[in-house]
Amino acid sequence: MMVDKPKLSGYRWVVLAVVCLVCILANYMQYQVSALAVYLMPMFGIDEAGFSMLLLMPMLTAVFLSIPMGTLGDRIGPKKVVSACMVVAVLGGFLRTFGDSFALQMVSMFMLGAGISALNANLIKIFSVWFMDKAQVAMGFFFGSAGVGVICAQMVAPLFGSVFMSYLSAAIALTVVAVLWLLLLKDAPEGVEAPRGGESPVKYFKVAAKSRNVWLIALSYGFSMAACTAFAGFVPQALIISCGVEPVTAGLIASCAAFGSIVGSVVGPAICNRLGKWKPYLVVTIVVGTLLMVYFWYGVIMSGSIPSLPALMAVMVLSGAFGAINGPIVQAMPYALPEIRGKYAGSAGGLISTVGLLCSYFIPVAVSAVAVGSYVMNLGLESLVFLLSVGFILLIPELGPKGSIARQIAEREAAGSPDADPMAVDAKEPEAVPVRA
Repeated sequence: MMVDKPKLSGYRWVVLAVVCLVCILANYMQYQVSALAVYLMPMFGIDEAGFSMLLLMPMLTAVFLSIPMGTLGDRIGPKKVVSACMVVAVLGGFLRTFGDSFALQMVSMFMLGAGISALNANLIKIFSVWFMDKAQVAMGFFFGSAGVGVICAQMVAPLFGSVFMSYLSAAIALTVVAVLWLLLLKDAPEGVEAPRGGESPVKYFKVAAKSRNVWLIALSYGFSMAACTAFAGFVPQALIISCGVEPVTAGLIASCAAFGSIVGSVVGPAICNRLGKWKPYLVVTIVVGTLLMVYFWYGVIMSGSIPSLPALMAVMVLSGAFGAINGPIVQAMPYALPEIRGKYAGSAGGLISTVGLLCSYFIPVAVSAVAVGSYVMNLGLESLVFLLSVGFILLIPELGPKGSIARQIAEREAAGSPDADPMAVDAKEPEAVPVRA
């Protein structure tokens, strides 16, 4: 039975552009701290530990806000939730500009994380309405825009001549983006009712939390994000200390991985969508990414010498690309689950974001404790953590558009049941039950 797919609205590209602008500014403003560290540390009298606390404070915001903002988005819609949090972020941007103490800087960075935390929690809900079964393609652009923000921070932030002017310009830019969000963002296309209801937010979260597949997706996302974040963070130091590479050259090599992550985030989901099957693609790309990580720590860091600079840069581009490919696809998976779909996507997204952030903090800390200062062991263990994310993928059923679950959902929705109701999922249908690979 052929099911006609609804036509996607052209306005979805406006929605995607606004969402990506929010992501670019959020990452730009967070990583301004890294680019301006040589000025900020003496200005506020902080050491490396204080600097790390300041840089990572927006991630702490996400730990607290992801679940409540996701469940609230399921009830009243993403636009209202993210709009309120964007106002908080704008106020944080100006507080950071004029704040003259480390305590105020910490508070402002926490506030800056509010907008992007609420957006991350409701991202799959927004994309599933506007892009439907192509949500992972939109997710790829979003992930790529994060890399754009980081690279822009490193290149642009130091050019303003002072911390004050750099921060002020960013706060003004964030205000403009917040206004664009308020004016241009819509919860759903014209004539389409956004999937939400009036139930308690607790009910939405309970539905997401009871889904075994949501937890598997969250753990896969968390393990891969933790490994990639920590691995990329240690690349410059490992090159400088173990191979005697100049700091500028080490930074250039590390930036190649960031560029590769942008390419992988955009191109990878598009290829996966054309293939129609997600699991084999994810398994292969994660294994390839692991092998590239192994080459770096075993063939370069352990040996203490690097191949030609162009060759190593090419390897780092590929490593960044394969490290980033799986993130957009995995984070788009909840919409493909019969028990989640659009109605509970915000709650699922909030849960996945929270687990991912917790993994990104605790796993690298545990790995560093085991490695005890050895870059070879540290990078080796991070590559193993990245590979372990495959295990969770294998436990998730095939959710791609050419899989049996996707066909069942399409037929059910074509018959007039657009929203997923977990009580309506037939537990006897083999395709709707998690399959162990």
